[in-house]
Amino acid sequence: MADMRGIDTPLKELRQQVFTGIAKLAYSGEDIHKIEEIPYEITPGDVPKYRESIYRERAIASERLRLAMGMSLRPEDKPVHITQGIEESNIADKYYEPPLMQVIPSACNACEHNLYVVSDQCKGCLAHPCQEVCPKGAISFVDGKSFIDQAKCIHCGKCKQNCPYDAIALKRRPCADACGVGAIGSDSLGRAKIDSEKCVSCGMCMVSCPFGAIADKSQIFQLIRAMQAGDEIIAEIAPSFVGQFGPSATPGRIKAALLELGFSSVYEVAVGADMGAMAEAHHYVEKVATGELPFLLTSCCPSWSMLAKKYFPEMISNISNELTPMVATARMIKKEHPDSRVVFIGPCAAKKLEASRRSVRSEVDFVITFEELEGMFRAKEIDFDIMPEDEISGATGAGRGYGVAGGVAAAIESCIKEYYPGVEVKIEHAEGLADCKKMLMLAKAGKKSGCLIEGMGCPGGCVAGAGTNLSIAKAAQAVKKFAQQADKRIPDKEEENQIG
Repeated sequence: MADMRGIDTPLKELRQQVFTGIAKLAYSGEDIHKIEEIPYEITPGDVPKYRESIYRERAIASERLRLAMGMSLRPEDKPVHITQGIEESNIADKYYEPPLMQVIPSACNACEHNLYVVSDQCKGCLAHPCQEVCPKGAISFVDGKSFIDQAKCIHCGKCKQNCPYDAIALKRRPCADACGVGAIGSDSLGRAKIDSEKCVSCGMCMVSCPFGAIADKSQIFQLIRAMQAGDEIIAEIAPSFVGQFGPSATPGRIKAALLELGFSSVYEVAVGADMGAMAEAHHYVEKVATGELPFLLTSCCPSWSMLAKKYFPEMISNISNELTPMVATARMIKKEHPDSRVVFIGPCAAKKLEASRRSVRSEVDFVITFEELEGMFRAKEIDFDIMPEDEISGATGAGRGYGVAGGVAAAIESCIKEYYPGVEVKIEHAEGLADCKKMLMLAKAGKKSGCLIEGMGCPGGCVAGAGTNLSIAKAAQAVKKFAQQADKRIPDKEEENQIG
């Protein structure tokens, strides 16, 4: 899967213009119907930048704006105005409603999927091995070049494997390629369509579409409205935040910038991760090491948990019932600040739906991504070069390491070895939904007995989440470095004893 994050593409800028435009409108306090002006600010003049028609560009921008307001897309066959229903979003409280991920039909390129085609590199060679190895006689020669009859082709790939000139290409739809649960199909016009029954909202389809035809909903407008209402808004920021806002945006400066935006305080979600590592270490020793449970699945990744619950319902009892770091941190914040409202800022699209669950709503009031926060920074013209360094501390290296694949299991393993010497622990981890699914199948078959299994819906872990700005490799490096700078490697044993 090609990853475009970390590359300053026109699509990245278009998405930022949408978030920045929404944030500016919210901060201005002006009439919400001025949202209609934003598509004209994004594509000014009368010459299209990216599409064949400026009208299509503005229509797509309008749909992105609706999603960024937390609304759903407009139907294509009915006269629905861009602002229809917008008053319902002009509030300080709005939970996400599924489906979270939506395909914008007017933006979709209707890419072919799983199609073998002959390119102009074909030399029409005398051996024509492509024709000889085809089991269905789908290949003939037309005007001296190889030709594939799609009605006969069974997509076995033997022609491609045997072409001496690499002249046969496999055309694939990037969003479908990135989906590990096969949730991307096609509508009657060949455009991508998401099957909500299969989708687990990881967002990998969204970051993989080169046309930006898939987007999720946002709460940045409602968050800013809440700030303007004078509410005490506290930010909890996920471990993978390090490096997400450029080389000048150190952890201390990011905290200072959040305070500048109007947040009353900033907490590291890594503190909740520390709590989770201790609790899951205790859970493993008590349940798995004793043989009461055959294996234990971590619960911090919502797409991984949703995958297990949807596709392997018989494994629900094996999923850790400990609070996720997001919820544990939020609960701690609400205990210390009973009248506050909590915003989770992270890399993950699926966290938006986790926070909307009725059992979590009382802890987490808003969820926004790093990409959406970038729009807020731009709207308020935050300059990290002149931002002061604020102190950010409290979490251990174990909790901060949660942002990288393998970090959750490593933290739990470290806690087990420290708190329960002599207890043997078997660690497994999977990243990306396709591999997660394979891991769960092996566990179901009894091949992962005694294991602590960490699952991450995004390949690379949280640093690869759908709401990130930085390339995965650079983000992982930054998180690991920040984890090493922590005052403590793991939480103290005394804190573990409080878990109960």
